[in-house]
Order: sequence, then C-alpha cells, then structure tokens
Amino acid sequence: MPLSPRWRWKIERWKRQYLSWLLPGEPEPDRPRLCPSCGQLAGAGARRCPNCGASMTFSLAAASQSFSRFLPETSPATYGILFFCCLLYGITFLLTMRSGARMGGGIFNFGGISSRVLYMFGASLPLPYDLAQPWRYVTAIFLHGSLLHIGFNMWVLMDIGPMVEDLYGSARYFFLFVVTGIFGYVVSSFFGHMSIGASGALLGLIGLLLAVTTRHRASATAQMMRSQLIRWLIYIAVFGLLMPGIDNWAHAGGLVSGYLLGRVMMDRQPADPSERKRAYALGWLAGAAVALSFLLMASQFLRIR
Repeated sequence: MPLSPRWRWKIERWKRQYLSWLLPGEPEPDRPRLCPSCGQLAGAGARRCPNCGASMTFSLAAASQSFSRFLPETSPATYGILFFCCLLYGITFLLTMRSGARMGGGIFNFGGISSRVLYMFGASLPLPYDLAQPWRYVTAIFLHGSLLHIGFNMWVLMDIGPMVEDLYGSARYFFLFVVTGIFGYVVSSFFGHMSIGASGALLGLIGLLLAVTTRHRASATAQMMRSQLIRWLIYIAVFGLLMPGIDNWAHAGGLVSGYLLGRVMMDRQPADPSERKRAYALGWLAGAAVALSFLLMASQFLRIR
C-alpha cells in the first residue's frame, strides 16, 4: 500500500536529519520564518516580529508552535487526550493485574480497574475529600474503569472532538474540555459520588455544540445538527437511568457548563494576535492544571505506598 504524502514527507525529513548526524557538512542557511503570533513573514535572524512585535522564541505562541511539532497536524489536542487516556488506562490495568485484584465478570467489567488503583490515581470522591484534594477534579477526567468504558468514551471523543477543535482552535478546545470536565466532577462530588471518566467533559463538548447550533438556528445545517445532538442526549439520559454505576450528575454538570460557555465564547478560531495570545494562555493554563494535578497525584501515590 503506498504511503501518504504526509508520511513520505516525515520519512524524508528523518532521513535528512539522520544523514546530517552521520555526515555533517555545511550548515543550511537560515530561512525567513513565520511569526507564531500573527502569521506574518519575519526575517531569518529576527528575534521579534516586525509586524506585531511578538517574541519569535519566548512567547506562548512560539512555545505552542514548538510543542505542536510533536503532535498530529490535524486535531492535535484530541489525539493528545486520546493518547493520555489510553496510557493511563494501560498503567492502571497493569497495576490492577499486579495487585491480583479480581473484578466482576461480564462484558461491562472486562478489563476492569480496581477501586484502590483508581483511588490512588485520582478518582473524584465525595465533596469533603475532594475539597482536601482538589486535584482529583482534574485527574478523574482522564481515568477509566474498564475496557468498555474507555472504548465508548474515546469513540465519542474522536467523533465530536475534531469538530469542536476545528471550530474553537486547539488551545481553547483543550481549555474547554478540562473546564467542563472539572465542573462535572464538582457537581458529582457535591452529590456524594466516587467517579471517573471523560464523559462529563464529552457532555461539555456536546453542550458547546448545542449552544452553537442554537445561536445559528436559522441555518439548516445547524438545525439538523441540533436535532442529532438532542437525540444523543436522550439516548445518554435513558442509558444513564437504566444502567447502574453511571454518574448522571457529572454528565449534567458537564453539559450545563459546556452550554453556558458556548453561549459566551465566540464559536470561531482566534482571528488576530491578541485573540491568539488569549487562546494560547487558556490552553497553557489548562495544561499546567493537568500537569500539576498529576504531580500532586504522584506525590499522594508515593505516600500511600
């Protein structure tokens, strides 16, 4: 099967890098670069953009551009979330197997993770405990309890995530995903639940799209999408009422917060340098919150052990 142009380009780039290490020669001349903030062409040796004055190396936009080289070109935040959730599921599954814990039978518990492992890795707990360890509101978003659980959530993520990411931009999309997930677990812990999973954040994405389609209700495409979203919500509500163990409060919290944020945020990508700067700041804020939360989880994990 022939390789795609993207993979051919990647292989050619890796080949050039490998040959440059083995056979060092004359360095390639510097080329003009695009400003990561405004997108205008800047000189090869420019430290600041002559158009907007942004730093070419030490700004949030430059850092975001450098970081994006390690992620897919399309929907990088969605694929990053997918990879991180699957990585955490693999680690927690191996620890469950190592501990010798036995989960119940049946398809819903196939590949199940033990409650102790989920607790150590940051499951959301009832309100008094989450107030003492607020990082659980974040870590719980990326944990899953079984193979069916993560499989269903990641399927919904890949179905909805790229659409929302393309609409809002990767940085704001990641911020919205994390914030709606947090709000879902705030509501869940208030009602006394121990819970995990990305479903609250996914309902937040559905809430965002519902707000967007409500704003553009005159469009036939928006009306069709809105009808489909409402059908999804009905299916999710019925499924949540019939199946035990589903955290409907986290779903409701994520949905409501997503809808409210969708009503106040512009449903388009950042249009100018100042909007891009604010978007990058939101994305890095969400990333810092996730990183800090898992660092606190790791320190708690080491103390428990």
